[in-house]
Amino acid sequence: MPKKEAKVIFTPSGKKGSFDVGTPVLQAARSLGVDLDSVCGMRGICSKCQITPSYGDFPKHGVFVKDDALSEWNKVEERYKQKRGLKEDRRLGCQARINGDIVIDVPPESQVHKQVVRKRVEARDIILEPTIKKYYVEVEEPDMHKPSGDLERLKHALSQQWSIKNIIANIETLRSLQKVLRKGEWKITVAIHSKSSRDSKEIINIWPGFYDGPIYGVAVDVGSTTIAANLCNLETGDVISSAGAMNPQIRFGEDLMSRVSYSMMNTGGDLEMTKAVIAGLNSLFKEIAEEAKIDKNLILDSVFVCNPVMHHLLIGIDPFELGQAPFALATSEQLNFSAKEINLEINPQAKTYILPCIAGHVGADAAAVALSESPNNSDDLVLIVDVGTNAEIMLGSKTRGVLACSSPTGPAFEGAQISSGQRAAPGAIERVKINLKTKEPKFKVIGSDLWSDEDGFQESIANFGITGICGSGIIEMVAEMRLAGIVDAPGLIGSPSQTGTGRCFLDGRTHSYLVWDSGAADTPRITVTNKDIREIQMAKAALYSGARLLMDKLGVNNVERIVLAGAFGAHISPLHAMVLGMIPDCALEKVSSAGNAAGTGARIALLNKTARSDIEGVVSKIEKIETAIEPKFQEHFVNASAIPNSTDPFPILKTLVTLPNVNFNKSETDLQKGNSTRRRRRNK
Repeated sequence: MPKKEAKVIFTPSGKKGSFDVGTPVLQAARSLGVDLDSVCGMRGICSKCQITPSYGDFPKHGVFVKDDALSEWNKVEERYKQKRGLKEDRRLGCQARINGDIVIDVPPESQVHKQVVRKRVEARDIILEPTIKKYYVEVEEPDMHKPSGDLERLKHALSQQWSIKNIIANIETLRSLQKVLRKGEWKITVAIHSKSSRDSKEIINIWPGFYDGPIYGVAVDVGSTTIAANLCNLETGDVISSAGAMNPQIRFGEDLMSRVSYSMMNTGGDLEMTKAVIAGLNSLFKEIAEEAKIDKNLILDSVFVCNPVMHHLLIGIDPFELGQAPFALATSEQLNFSAKEINLEINPQAKTYILPCIAGHVGADAAAVALSESPNNSDDLVLIVDVGTNAEIMLGSKTRGVLACSSPTGPAFEGAQISSGQRAAPGAIERVKINLKTKEPKFKVIGSDLWSDEDGFQESIANFGITGICGSGIIEMVAEMRLAGIVDAPGLIGSPSQTGTGRCFLDGRTHSYLVWDSGAADTPRITVTNKDIREIQMAKAALYSGARLLMDKLGVNNVERIVLAGAFGAHISPLHAMVLGMIPDCALEKVSSAGNAAGTGARIALLNKTARSDIEGVVSKIEKIETAIEPKFQEHFVNASAIPNSTDPFPILKTLVTLPNVNFNKSETDLQKGNSTRRRRRNK
C-alpha cells in the first residue's frame, strides 16, 4: 500500500510539492530548493532551520491545514526552547515532520540568502515642522499659600514662558510628574504634541531638569511584501537609521485578496494577521534602535502608510468588507492615536498618525506618494505608478486634477509564481541582456557588480552562487526574449528551429528557455517557462490597463511624464518596462524613478505637520476610478496581454528598438508530434 502524500507550500518562495507523510520539513525544503538554512545535520542544535507553520483554510493554494498537519512538539525542540528560547509559533524544520497538507513560512533569519529589502531613503529637502517639540520650563514651587496642583503650575509656567496654552496631560504623565519635578528641583523639560494651532497641546514625555538630548520619530511603509522603517531625529530631520523586513503576513497569502480570504475562511484570522504584523514592526523598531544606539522610549512619534488591507490589519479591523463590492473602508480619514493602543513597543505615550486612504483599494501609501510627488502641482500630465503586489496608479496635473486607481498585479513582479523566481537576495539575477544574433544571455546577480561573461564573475559570486531570478530580472528577461525573437507578441516561446537556439527546449506542450545551468547537481537550473511568460503578461496587463483607463477618463492617448515609484520601481529598466508593455509609450528621458515615494511621503508627514493637513486636503479632491466596475478595463486587459500591446502602437518605442515580427503558434500536427513523443517516453 503506497504511503499517503501531503501537499506542502513554502512561503515566501511559493515553491510547493507533494511528500510522503513523515518527511521532515527540512528535507522537503531542500528537495524543492527552498532557501532554508541548517548546519547541524538535523540534530536540532543550530536552530537555523526555524519555520512558522500556518493553519486554516488557504483557497488560493487549494488546501485546508489541520491542527495536526505537523508532528507533535518533541523533546529536541523543547530542550532547545528551554536553553536558548524559541518563538511561540516557531518549529524546527529538522524535527517537525509532515503529517498533512501544510503551508510553511521560512522567516528571514532562517534563509541562507538573506532578503535584500531595497527601500532606500531618498534625499529630500523637507521643511522641519514636527508635531512634537521640547520645552524647558522652571516651575514655581508649591507652598501653603498657593495650594494649586503640580500640573496646574506646570501649565502656568508653559503659558508664561512659552505662550503655550490649552495644555492637556494623560494619566501616564500625571503618574510620574511629581517625582520628575522634585528630582529636577522644579526645573523640567517637556515634550509636547501639537497637531495644529487650533488643537490642544498634549504633554507626552517629561525629563527632570534640562534635557538637551534628541527625540525621534519613525516613518513606516507597511507594504504587502515588505516593511521599511526610517528612524528620524525630530529636531534635525536627519535619518538616523533605516531597516527593512519581509512582512510576516506573507505566510497567510502573497497578495491582498489571499489575506482577505484567509480572514474570511478562518475564525480569528484577521487578529492572527494583526498580531503578526505588529510583532514584525516591533522587531524592526528594536533593530533600528539598536543600530542607532538609542533608547526606544525616545521614539515619540510615528507615521504609517499602507494600502487599505494593510491599514485595517495594522489597527485590528477585519478586512472582510474590502473583499467584496463596494469595497467599503471602515474609515478613509487620517487617524491619530497613541502607540500603545496598537501595542507598538516604543514610548507608550508616543503618537501614531496614519495618512488618509483615497478609496477601498487606493490607500494611505498612495496618499503618501501624492504627498511626495505632488501630481496636483505638476505642469505636465504625469503618470505615477507605485509598482507592487497591488499597483496604485495616479494620473493628473495642476490643471486637470488627479485621478487614481488600483490594479491587482499580483506577486509575479516580486519573483513569486515564477518557476525560477525568488525575492531580491544575493545570487538573484537582476539584470539581463540577450545577444540578438546568438540568443546567448548574460546577466548580473545581486551581490556582484560584474556581468556573467566578465572575468572574475565566478569568483565574485563564490559565497552565494546563482540562485534564481528576482522581479527586476524577470521583467528584463521577458523583454529581452521578445527583442531577441525568442518569444512572440502573444507570449509564446519558440522552438529551437524557430528561434535558432538550442537554449529553447520542449517542456510539456510548450517550450522553455534555458538561462543558466552549471551542470552541478547541487545548483539550480534556471529557466523561463511559458507559464512564467503568462504570469508576467497577466501582471503587466493589469498594470497597463489601470493606466490606460485613467487616460481614457481624461481623454488622452499619451502622457508627458512617467514616475515609477516603490522599492521595486526603483530597479526597473524603463526601456524594458516599455518593451514589455507595462507602461504607456513615452520618451525615455521622461521616465524616472522616485524610489520609495510612499516612504518619502511618510517621512515628510513625520517631519512637517503642515504637510499632513495639506495631503488631507489633496486626498479629498482625488477622483477614484474603480477598475472592477469599468467595462473598458477588460478590453484594455486583453489588448495589453500582448507584448507590448495588440492595439496601442507605441510609436516612440519603435524608434528605439526593433521588435521581431515572429509568430510561434504551433500547428495541430506539431502539437500531436510533441504529444506522441511524450507518450513514447512514458511507455519506456
